[in-house]
Amino acid sequence: MTHIRRWPASLAVVAVLVLQLVVPTEIAMLPRWILPTLGAALLVPLVWANPFHLRRDEPWLRWVELVLLGVLVLVNGLYLGGLIFFLGSGDANDGTVLVKAALLIWVTNVVAFAVWYWEVDRGGPFARAPEHERKPERADLLFPQMTVDLPGWERWLPGFTDYLFVAFTAATAFSPTDTMPLTARVKTLMGIQSAISLLTVAVVAARAVNVL
Repeated sequence: MTHIRRWPASLAVVAVLVLQLVVPTEIAMLPRWILPTLGAALLVPLVWANPFHLRRDEPWLRWVELVLLGVLVLVNGLYLGGLIFFLGSGDANDGTVLVKAALLIWVTNVVAFAVWYWEVDRGGPFARAPEHERKPERADLLFPQMTVDLPGWERWLPGFTDYLFVAFTAATAFSPTDTMPLTARVKTLMGIQSAISLLTVAVVAARAVNVL
């Protein structure tokens, strides 16, 4: 029976959904309650089935997770578009609003893609568990621990914190750092994440600092 922890990923998603409630109205292209409500509706069955550890493996649960992540990324992209439009409208004179919006978009970007990497790498957390009957797919990410030939690292498995670090470094360096993407799907995800981060930091945040 697998004992991979689910609650760190669920807690991260809940934190992002809460952040959506404080999105500045200047960039909100949708009512602020829509994403938290939809996200909570999708998150409830995931937490109900596996509240703290991953024990119940159902294909439909994974699809619910992927839909939730897709919605998070899509809405975050809409907020980024709203922020860029707000900058171009000539009304962006409040630096506090711009910094708050840019920070929220950046944090959402990191967390959403961290859960994406956690969910797709080698077919998902269930497939990565050595004691689970599902056969793992080929690795999507090459962690440095996987290349270490030292005692104590033979059975190492990445946890959610490892994927969060991958997402954080991709959002700050706009490229891979110590962990390399191996498959086309993860390269695509990392490219999208880096593009969102680059637009947010290099364009939006830079303008916000000038306004301040």
